Amino acid sequence: MKTAFLFLMLLCTTTSFAQQENEGIKKCISTFFDGMKANDTMMIKTSLDSSCFLFSVVKTKDGRTVLEAETIADFFKQVAQLKGNKLDEQLLSYDIKTDGAMAIAWMPYKFYFNEQFSHCGVNVFTLIKRADDWKIMGITDTRRKQGCE
Repeated sequence: MKTAFLFLMLLCTTTSFAQQENEGIKKCISTFFDGMKANDTMMIKTSLDSSCFLFSVVKTKDGRTVLEAETIADFFKQVAQLKGNKLDEQLLSYDIKTDGAMAIAWMPYKFYFNEQFSHCGVNVFTLIKRADDWKIMGITDTRRKQGCE
């Protein structure tokens, strides 16, 4: 009986810890997207690790799959240039996996520009826990206009 109770307590503690970690990860990701919506690069920057990379997996017009890299500086320029426009990336779900101070979040999304549907795809955020805060160390996404139901 004592062993079953200890096992149950350990299970509850582990589940609670995992939920707290997931909430911290979601908060970091929300800060990123809230910054995009507000065209606020300083807000976005608070969610990023200094090592952050940006990649997009895209299909070319001739059907090849390529990996496009973007610098954080170029991303910030784009966000700043779009000030006054509505950037609304709607996350449809989260699938978060953690291992110690590393996490990934798989998030299907739909993107709207000035309230008009633009594209959909999947974001994969790679995060690192620095001290008590989660930071985004990499974003890889896909983008498409079909199959977005």
